[in-house]
Amino acid sequence: MPGNVLHFTKMHGIGNDYLYVNLFEETVADPAALARAVSDRHFGVGSDGLILIGPSETADVSMRMFNADGSESAMCGNGVRCVAKYARDRGLAPGNEVRVETKAGVKAIRVALDENGKVNSARVDMGEPGLTRAEIPMTGPADERCVNERLNVLGETLEITCVSMGNPHVVIYVPDVPAVDLEKLGPAIENHEAFPERTNVHVVEKISAEEVRMRTWERGSGMTLACGTGASAVCVAGVLADRTDRRILAHLPGGNLNLEWAENNHVFMTGPAVEVFSGKWPLD
Repeated sequence: MPGNVLHFTKMHGIGNDYLYVNLFEETVADPAALARAVSDRHFGVGSDGLILIGPSETADVSMRMFNADGSESAMCGNGVRCVAKYARDRGLAPGNEVRVETKAGVKAIRVALDENGKVNSARVDMGEPGLTRAEIPMTGPADERCVNERLNVLGETLEITCVSMGNPHVVIYVPDVPAVDLEKLGPAIENHEAFPERTNVHVVEKISAEEVRMRTWERGSGMTLACGTGASAVCVAGVLADRTDRRILAHLPGGNLNLEWAENNHVFMTGPAVEVFSGKWPLD
């Protein structure tokens, strides 16, 4: 093993896995290149991306998130729960509410501990959703919303609702989630001309007013087992589209998340945070 190595920890939130690097102790010169290298599931470690945990002047720690293709996103709901776990378990944040600075603002995460005093789940205040086309961003009149609107993709006309949770999301309700060819549909919508910064894509099946099933095509990463900002967007979209209540249970391929679009306009997401292993990545 070369002497010049980077220490990392692999963690996941219901299967949405990232490599986490502690910038209090490590230095990353080119995070985009590192994200592409380590995320490769054949030639790297394998992950949906890279998350850097560093100092902050406004919170306990800061977080930067890079997708598997090296692009940077403002926020990751499953990732921020794991950041809170890492910070609390390693003494970077002393209390049971961990504040994390992200490019989508400071997020407050209330952690729950297991019998060994380690974080096993967390409730995240995801903040207020962006509902206008300018906030998403999306083409069209800047101050209008996109709710139950038609979008032409691959020769089909789909009904979509769009929400920003610090990053853009397209929500499509379908009768049968597994039947959708999301590997074909996802990239077509992600790169559609209506979305100047690309977008995440979610197909959702309503089970009841309080329960949904969903799958995700994640901008910059492709098919993922879970998306926390996406599940939050689905919660908001369900209310806007008159599909579901303000509190829902979302079933994702990697596990379940509890969501609430509260009366104060903030979205709250609760789910697990799991540490898998730590390792060293050679830099030479």
